Amino acid sequence: MQEKILILDFGSQYTQLIARRVRELNVYCEIHPFNRIPALDASVRGVILSGSPYSVRDKEAPRVDLSAIKGKLPLLGVCYGAQYLSHCYGGEVAPSATREYGRAMLSKTEGDNPLIRDLSERTQVWMSHGDTIVRIPESYRIIASTEDVPVAAFQIDGEQTWGIQFHPEVYHSTEGKQLLKHFVVDICGCRQDWTPASFVESTVAELREKIGPDKVLLGLSGGVDSSVAAMLLHRAVGRQLICIFVDMGLLRKDEFENVLKSYESMGLNVIGVRAGEKFLSDLKGVTDPERKRKIIGRDFIEVFDAEAQKLTDVRWLAQGTIYPDVIESTSVNGPSATIKSHHNVGGLPEKMNLKIVEPLRLLFKDEVRRVGRQLEIPSDILNRHPFPGPGLGIRILGEVTAEKVRILQEADKIFIDGLKEYGLYDQVWQAGVMLLPVQSVGVMGDERTYESCVALRAVTSTDGMTADWVHLPYDFLAKMSNDIINRVKGINRVVYDISSKPPATIEWE
Repeated sequence: MQEKILILDFGSQYTQLIARRVRELNVYCEIHPFNRIPALDASVRGVILSGSPYSVRDKEAPRVDLSAIKGKLPLLGVCYGAQYLSHCYGGEVAPSATREYGRAMLSKTEGDNPLIRDLSERTQVWMSHGDTIVRIPESYRIIASTEDVPVAAFQIDGEQTWGIQFHPEVYHSTEGKQLLKHFVVDICGCRQDWTPASFVESTVAELREKIGPDKVLLGLSGGVDSSVAAMLLHRAVGRQLICIFVDMGLLRKDEFENVLKSYESMGLNVIGVRAGEKFLSDLKGVTDPERKRKIIGRDFIEVFDAEAQKLTDVRWLAQGTIYPDVIESTSVNGPSATIKSHHNVGGLPEKMNLKIVEPLRLLFKDEVRRVGRQLEIPSDILNRHPFPGPGLGIRILGEVTAEKVRILQEADKIFIDGLKEYGLYDQVWQAGVMLLPVQSVGVMGDERTYESCVALRAVTSTDGMTADWVHLPYDFLAKMSNDIINRVKGINRVVYDISSKPPATIEWE
């Protein structure tokens, strides 16, 4: 039985970060909404209460029944969680005289307390709250303070229950990971055995038992998630796994052939399907971005389904769902209003009447890559930048045509190859070229030109939720501009996108 830490989510923007920090300690944890607590079986070693955008004093503030947890399991309240433990058990929480946000220096008042025992005498922590605990219940004792926050951390007498009014999970809390280690390892007694190797071993065994002799179908994209899912399944059921890789005519230049070769060299059973003519035909005359996405998603399902109909005895459809997708669909605020169905072959399960298997549903993106390295997946696949499900179809603004795809593929190849040649590719989270519906006057030799403009885009990010533009060297940008204009017929102007997300998005459509 895999031991775990439960994180009860009250809606904080930092909840996933708490989970990532716990996972970095090689301890498995799960995030659950505060109002949907799972069974507290022997595998649960401790519980963490997250922060929240609410005040505990609000009428609509989240409330949770902790009777099965508090005093029975190790419990750590973070920010709202700490205020909740005080407010609901006889203490007092009030608005801060000044909003407590940013760096603060923590001073220990009980230096040998197991939660903070070997932290520095004054250690930097990150505050982010509008309320503060002004009085703690009688059975509570303060174990740390800051200059402005007398109750920065407390423990309940006779219980393994703690509360802290700062965020140990963020980078600015310099010894925050150490504090979390004290809680999950020293106090909860977790063994730190949640590793890529252990995940592969246990997941392969589970997949083998679940699938049995049945066949499994998986749509490959060439990206990290589907590739790692494929290799886990391949290790579990071998040739029972049938992969379909669809060329929508909207992939990068030579990508279909190159990725297909990589998959075949990995021993995967892959069917390559060229369907570019269908996609381009159905996109003719369409300029609205959302309509383009829907057409591409619909066509993908039709092509995938047609290929699947040629197979017999398929019982399972595998998907590359990862843990942030799972958390989003069961969040405190309910499922996301807009679901990117094409990413996980949406619509196919109902259409094909197949059972779903999701080998990566417990992993964050960085963990997927670590598992991929454990599976010895080639680095050119494992380190690839994210690529949009609809492909170049949403990087061509306006109508998509075969000629525009050709132009964009050529420009994109020059840019991506250039990033690799200059040693910049691995410093960038995602990069690509956008073909704009703009033509401008240019001069080539003695001739006047009136051709297209492309925008180069390169961003840094951890999860795609926020992103900043990369400060690429000027000499590199100059080289890319010259190479694209000189080598790609139809382009006479190159610009560089210096917008961050938010307010912009990574893709242009």
